[in-house]
Amino acid sequence: MSTAAPITIDTTRPGVPLSRLVKLELRKMFDTRSGFWLMMSIAIVALLATIGCILFVPDDELEFAIFGSAVGFPMALLLPVIAILSVTSEWSQRTGLITFTLVPHRASVIASKAIAAVIVGVAGMLIAFAIGALGNILGAAINGVDAVWDFTFVDLLLIIFANVLGLLIGFMLGVLIRNTPGAIVGYVVYSFLLPTIFGILASLQDWFKDLQPWVDFGYSQTPLFDGGPSGEEWAQLGVSGLIWLVIPLAIGIWSVLRSEVK
Repeated sequence: MSTAAPITIDTTRPGVPLSRLVKLELRKMFDTRSGFWLMMSIAIVALLATIGCILFVPDDELEFAIFGSAVGFPMALLLPVIAILSVTSEWSQRTGLITFTLVPHRASVIASKAIAAVIVGVAGMLIAFAIGALGNILGAAINGVDAVWDFTFVDLLLIIFANVLGLLIGFMLGVLIRNTPGAIVGYVVYSFLLPTIFGILASLQDWFKDLQPWVDFGYSQTPLFDGGPSGEEWAQLGVSGLIWLVIPLAIGIWSVLRSEVK
């Protein structure tokens, strides 16, 4: 009676490098028609905001800070959605089983998604600000005035950092909820409902007014848009970020690593 030869598994082969996973996640963001146009919407919205500034902002108020604010606001809404979709697509399109079978190291997959989302977010912000800079030059030329550049490199870095934090909030909700509509609703609640509740509570309760910067992540990010935080404000940003970003993200990653993918 013959016995089957034992199956040997080569465990010496290196795993899939993180850089390859990041490239794959970047491709996945642009491969589908909806993903492509979602990425293109960053440039389209920035262009529309720039044109709106040229048409409607008074000549004496036309400056780069106006263009920066105009292109920055829609980015704060679009980038978290991009980060959410980068995670939830594995569950909504039921590709997670294939992904985690081909790359069984789930932590590497999640890390690659986060890195790809941040790369897209930073690149999108730079493109948007470049469009805003061209709009500032064009607007000044059309109106016959000198272009005003009241925006330093540090200001640019701080605003990009603030938008990356918002993007990571979206990514955290995607990892934690793993459902596209649920994560988007969660981000709307975080962005619009919670600040209103915190603001009302701070106006009614003196004890919470001093506590708000330490527990309201959105509030503690405000100095990033106002020239840069002080030492205490950086500490407030760190503590509130630990509450609203780091701890929920850790719980979400723990859940992804342990959950059964169907």
